[in-house]
Amino acid sequence: MSPTPPDRTPLRSAAELNERIRALFAHRDARLSDEQRAEYRRLLAELEQVQRGDVTTAA
Repeated sequence: MSPTPPDRTPLRSAAELNERIRALFAHRDARLSDEQRAEYRRLLAELEQVQRGDVTTAA
């Protein structure tokens, strides 16, 4: 069996990711639920990929 290639789906822009992150913290004293914290971690990981330049160009 051949190994599964890494997921190379196109990523969102840094601006869109930042907007989604800011939306999680609608209020200065907001506390995130477990689900929101998981989404925050996913967004940060995706933002890191965008900043490193690991973006796949759509055909």
